[in-house]
Amino acid sequence: MMGAGTYRRFPALICSYVLCLGTVVAVAQACLAQTLIGRGARTLPPTIVVGFVGGFIKHDNLIHSEVQLAARLRESYPLGVEVDTFENHGGEIALKTVLGLLDTNHDGTLGPQEKQAARIIIYGHSWGASEGIALARELQTNGVPVLLTIQVDSVSKLHQNDAVIPANVARAANFYQPDGWIHGQSSIRAADPTRTSIIGNFRYDYKSSAYNCSGYPWFDRIFMKSHIEIECDANVWNKAESLIRSAVTPSIGSGIQE
Repeated sequence: MMGAGTYRRFPALICSYVLCLGTVVAVAQACLAQTLIGRGARTLPPTIVVGFVGGFIKHDNLIHSEVQLAARLRESYPLGVEVDTFENHGGEIALKTVLGLLDTNHDGTLGPQEKQAARIIIYGHSWGASEGIALARELQTNGVPVLLTIQVDSVSKLHQNDAVIPANVARAANFYQPDGWIHGQSSIRAADPTRTSIIGNFRYDYKSSAYNCSGYPWFDRIFMKSHIEIECDANVWNKAESLIRSAVTPSIGSGIQE
């Protein structure tokens, strides 16, 4: 039988037991973590979505559909998906950002497992679309696969080829309009059709159904009319967004319909 003194000490004994148990658990967890590190365990990188804006637009200018799309994706995927937008002259910064996100063990180099775990989606408008394909090509040089590229009225930059999709890209889509003195690439093709599926080259015509791109600079609306109208066409970006979401969460489906 326990005396009155034992009963008075009982809460203290319980607390001591809990503290000891907590210490044991903490030590066990630390040992397990060290064991996993020793075995080369890695944290999976996020799905990476990279958007490039066209012209001389700032990467965070919310007037433009590319930036609005990025904002919606960030809101929908607060965890496990990294969404960044860049100016079309920021390809080197984008490449450095992507490689840094893939380097999950932070050793400064990408191992085979880190490369194979990559889930990258790239989209852009005008020069931004061209820069997106250039980024995909740089990732190919680094041995990194790309899930999806999307070009919207892609305009090739100097020394870039936005018509041929590199073989590290699994799927590619092209949205374009043929009018005006600035108009997009009408046809993309795979460098290796056995490795890249071209979803389609989707043509849009704004001669009979113009869009009111309010908020865009007057110069752009007058001198780059159709090129800007495809950029502010919600139908185009809804289809692009659907493709991106399908790539982020493959179980939701794939493809688009005109």
